[in-house]
Amino acid sequence: MHLARFPRLHLAHLPTPLEKMERLSRELDAEIWIKRDDCTGMSTGGNKTRKLEFLMAEAVEMGADMVMTQGATQTNHGRQTAAFAAKLGMDCHILLEDRTGYDNANYTGNGNVLLDHLHGATTETFPGGTDMVAEMEKTAEAERANGKKVYVIPGGGSNPTGALGYVNCALELLGQANDRGLVIDRVVHATGSSGTQAGLVAGMAALNAGIPVLGIGTRAPRPKQEQMVYDLACRTAEKLGCPGVVARGDVVANTDYVGEGYGLPTDSGLDAIRMFAELEGILLDPVYSGKGAAGLIDLARKGEFDGQQIVFLHTGGAVGLFGYDFAFGG
Repeated sequence: MHLARFPRLHLAHLPTPLEKMERLSRELDAEIWIKRDDCTGMSTGGNKTRKLEFLMAEAVEMGADMVMTQGATQTNHGRQTAAFAAKLGMDCHILLEDRTGYDNANYTGNGNVLLDHLHGATTETFPGGTDMVAEMEKTAEAERANGKKVYVIPGGGSNPTGALGYVNCALELLGQANDRGLVIDRVVHATGSSGTQAGLVAGMAALNAGIPVLGIGTRAPRPKQEQMVYDLACRTAEKLGCPGVVARGDVVANTDYVGEGYGLPTDSGLDAIRMFAELEGILLDPVYSGKGAAGLIDLARKGEFDGQQIVFLHTGGAVGLFGYDFAFGG
C-alpha cells in the first residue's frame, strides 16, 4: 500500500502516541488503549489533520488560492481547515450550519469559531436544514466569478482523498502494535461524516489486518451511517487500487449513544468527558469523542470487551468544550 503515490503535505505530528489507559482500564475491568489523534497538530490537532494533509495537497497541486468547506457551528474540521489555509497562505471561507438552535454566546463565538477567525478565515451562518452542499457550491461559483481559484472540501473532509489520511492511520497503528507485541482485538471511535471510519476500514482490509473497527455514531441512524461508511470505504479502496477488498460486514456502527441529535450533549457523553479528564488527564468533546467514549464505557461495563485489547481512537475536538461550557453547569 504505497501512499506516497498520492499528493500529501507532511504537516501532522505523526505518529501519534499509542498509550495504555491504566486507570480507566482498572475502572472498566478491561484493557483499553488510546490512539492520540488529538495530538496531530495544526490548531490543537484532531482527526481532520490527517485528512487535510491529502486534501490540501490537492488544493496546492491545482493552484488554489482559496479553500472552502462547511459544517456545524462548532466544526472541528472548519477550524483545522482554516489552520492549514493560514499555513499555506490561502484564503479560507467556512459555511456554518446551526444544527442545535443554541444562541449561547460561547457556542456561537468561542471554541472553534474563535479559532476559525484567529486563523483568518471568514464565516457565514445558515439555519439548520439548509442544503449546505448546494450553498457551498453556489458560494464557490461566486468566488470563481470574481477570479478566485477555489478548492471545495466536503464537510468533515470525507471523500476518498480525505479518507487516505485514515488509511495511513491504519498502517501507522498496525506498525505500532506490531512493534510492541500488542494484539488489537478492536478499534473503537466516534463516527460522523464517515471519512475516519471509512479510511480505517479500507486500510485494515487492504492490510489484511483482521482488526474490526467499531464506529460509535454521533448523528445518523445506524442503517444510514453504515451505508455512508461502506460506500466511502469502497470508493477509497478503489482509489488505493484494491477494489472489492471491503466487505459489507467490515462496516459496523453502534448509534445507541447519539442522544437527541447531532451536537446535542448527552448525560453519558458528559460523564465520559469527566471520567477521561479525572482518570487520565485527557480532554474529550461533547459532539464526537465524548459520545464515542460513552459507547466505549457502556459496552465495556456490559462485558462486550471481556478478554480483549481495545484501542480507542481519540478524534480530538476538545476546543469545542469552550463552546459548551453551559452543558457542565458553568
